Amino acid sequence: RTLALKMAPLRRSSTLRLTGLLCLSFLVFFSRGFASHDVVSEKSSGTIQEDSHSQANSTAHKKTFPVLSFNYEHVRTPFEISLWILLALFMKLGFHIIPTVSHIVPESCLLIFVGLLVGGIIKATGEQPPVLDSNLFFLYLLPPIILDAGYFLPMRSFTENIGTILMFAVVGTLWNVFFIGGMMYAVCQIDAAELAHVDLLSCLLFGSIISAVDPVSVLAVFEEIHINELLHILVFGESLLNDAVTVVLYHLFKEFAHEQTITVTGAILGVISFFVVSLGGVMVGVIYGIVGAFTSRFTSYSRVIEPLFVFLYSYMAYLSAEIFHLSGIMSLIACGVIMRPYVEANISHKSYTTVKYFLKMWSSVSDTLIFIFLGVSTVAGPHTWNWIFVIFTVIFCLVSRVLGVIGLTAFINKFRIVKLTKKDQFIIAYGGLRGAIAFSLGFLLDNDEIKNLFLTAIITVIFFTVFVQGMTIRPLVELLAVKKKKESKESINEEIHTQFLDHLLTGIEDICGHYGHHHWKDKLNRFNKTYVKRWLIAGERSTEPQLISFYNKMELKQAMMMVESGSAAKLPTIVSTVSIRNVPTKGAPKPSRAISKSREEEIRRLLRANLQKTRQRLRSYSRYELLNDPLEDNISEARFRKQREMERRVMTEPLEIEPKCNKGVYQTVRGLSILHQNRFRTH
Repeated sequence: RTLALKMAPLRRSSTLRLTGLLCLSFLVFFSRGFASHDVVSEKSSGTIQEDSHSQANSTAHKKTFPVLSFNYEHVRTPFEISLWILLALFMKLGFHIIPTVSHIVPESCLLIFVGLLVGGIIKATGEQPPVLDSNLFFLYLLPPIILDAGYFLPMRSFTENIGTILMFAVVGTLWNVFFIGGMMYAVCQIDAAELAHVDLLSCLLFGSIISAVDPVSVLAVFEEIHINELLHILVFGESLLNDAVTVVLYHLFKEFAHEQTITVTGAILGVISFFVVSLGGVMVGVIYGIVGAFTSRFTSYSRVIEPLFVFLYSYMAYLSAEIFHLSGIMSLIACGVIMRPYVEANISHKSYTTVKYFLKMWSSVSDTLIFIFLGVSTVAGPHTWNWIFVIFTVIFCLVSRVLGVIGLTAFINKFRIVKLTKKDQFIIAYGGLRGAIAFSLGFLLDNDEIKNLFLTAIITVIFFTVFVQGMTIRPLVELLAVKKKKESKESINEEIHTQFLDHLLTGIEDICGHYGHHHWKDKLNRFNKTYVKRWLIAGERSTEPQLISFYNKMELKQAMMMVESGSAAKLPTIVSTVSIRNVPTKGAPKPSRAISKSREEEIRRLLRANLQKTRQRLRSYSRYELLNDPLEDNISEARFRKQREMERRVMTEPLEIEPKCNKGVYQTVRGLSILHQNRFRTH
């Protein structure tokens, strides 16, 4: 037994070695026997041979099993997409790590330069550099940027300046299209330009492509210089809303250029198409926004999928508008604006944070890729360089922008309370940047000869506006001492005074009998509170006063900032039951000093009754339609008689007053008495 126990480990080791050798031999046999590709036998012209020996010979040549294989074509597309995104992230990270570069060169300029460098390296290796395809741009890269801008659009500034924005977006774009198109047609008639084959319709088509201000370039430059909110919303709002004008004119002139004729019917249909494209895009966005808000009422059962509804409904709104050639940009903006207040009231705070940071990340990556692809596409070519056409294109773009802003501002300032100064006009004119939208529209042209000529001029204008104007706008803003954006924290005090002024101005408009901006805004808010909120917001949040909702949002933001900064220990132990309504409370301990339900409902009832008491129960009236009060008849009659007596004395005894004072004082007293009489009669 002792010998057997001593020999047991040796047997086990020999058994393991034998097992290992058997496994290795089996692996070699398996790799040689089963992992090879059969050689395909040639097809015989006659009948199939039935000899088994010949069939065995046809499969005799076999390959060994590949332990390590290489198949790049299988993963080429997703691998290259990942490399491009990784390159964009590294460029963005490096731009912010080196502060000296960010203060001198805008981020968009640096990204275009990186694109030029990458495109040159790719072309030097003998490969064809990728081009910014129109489908790639319009369907995948542009929507995240527009959704981020529309979802977080400052609605108060946008609605207060909507008239000015529409003037610049519609009238200004029309002026730029016809001015640039007409002047470039005149340039093409010069013999030295050698462009006699370019007709008027082609020049107008080129004007419709190059005239629109690009929202991607405006966002990239204006967010870095921190311009004040008024100028930012004017230029950025123009770049968003001129999409409808650009789309209609582009398709209209492209059709006219194809048929080589302009008809009155076509022009009338073009005007109708503008309203259809713009209003139709807005309606599509509103419908998807309402459906998305209504869907968020029921997402409390599965909080994980809440952000997906926001992204998918917005993207579906954009694609649905593009199906019917409507304005996808306006559809996306309308969807984000309509959806945001109701969705934020329904989804959890974690979902809100996910939506916010994912949109910022997605738009930032798309913005970076767009500028890199612009640089790469410039290297890819082909280009048709014409000095006269390119130089005059840059000059006329600048001249038309300056003349359009000056002319429209002179008209707009007659109706604005806050006038646009000369400095504001300069920044608006200088901030009219062009970008990837113009390049993508030019890439869709059919005629290769004109297409290459137009693309070369478009790229030159994009580079001039982004590099020259983008790099010099920061020192010009500092030189002209233009007012910059103030980073101020929101406060309850500011919100109370803002609402107070809104209600005060609404009441003044009602008394004056003028149905202006504040009157219709108040009507819309009352309709939203009475009907829309009850259908689109779940729970008690639908009847919550606006000020309480604002306080809850500020409370949540402050708590999130404290948690992110690592000072969670400073948070109060008693958390408001109102501020955490959207957070699931399964398994959470109840606060020890929580107020009772009856007391909470009593506080809510008092706040709803007294916090925002507007003129809802008061009858609207104006100074021209005052009702007679029977209790004041006697008092009014006595005042009227006293006033008539004073007027009679002044009119019949001028000689007693005139010697005691000079002529100016006498005329002043008499004028005041007549004015007081007229006012009394009016009342």
